[in-house]
Amino acid sequence: MNAHQLPKAQESLADYVIRQREALGLSRLALAAQASIHKQSLGKIERGQTQTLNRRTLSSLSLALQVPIDYLEAVTRGQAGTLGPSLKFCPQCWQAGTAPDPIWTDARSQYCFICGTGLQDSCGACGEPLHSLTFRFCPHCGQPYKGAK
Repeated sequence: MNAHQLPKAQESLADYVIRQREALGLSRLALAAQASIHKQSLGKIERGQTQTLNRRTLSSLSLALQVPIDYLEAVTRGQAGTLGPSLKFCPQCWQAGTAPDPIWTDARSQYCFICGTGLQDSCGACGEPLHSLTFRFCPHCGQPYKGAK
């Protein structure tokens, strides 16, 4: 993950969602559509009127903001400063260029729930931590994430 995606210490859910939305260049309406939530619900989150999110909203919002679900959970619990990167993917099931399955990014996940393969959290070629799965190749060594040994 990029450092700007990590929640800052003492950052509220509202501030975090706004910061991530703006970093992606999305309007409130566009983010609501991508996350499949009502624009008024997103407005309440961004105004600080909603402090807890159900599992479906957490999952869809994390995908739309391109951040691990753990990050959103941490800011809702007020534990934002304690996180490290947890972007992981299954080298067997992941389709290059697509968002990882939300369960893979859970800090507790170590194996793919579909095929049982160990999840990968770094480039298989150079060992650098994953920063994004938006692209197919490691920005450090140029090797593809999928199939790199």
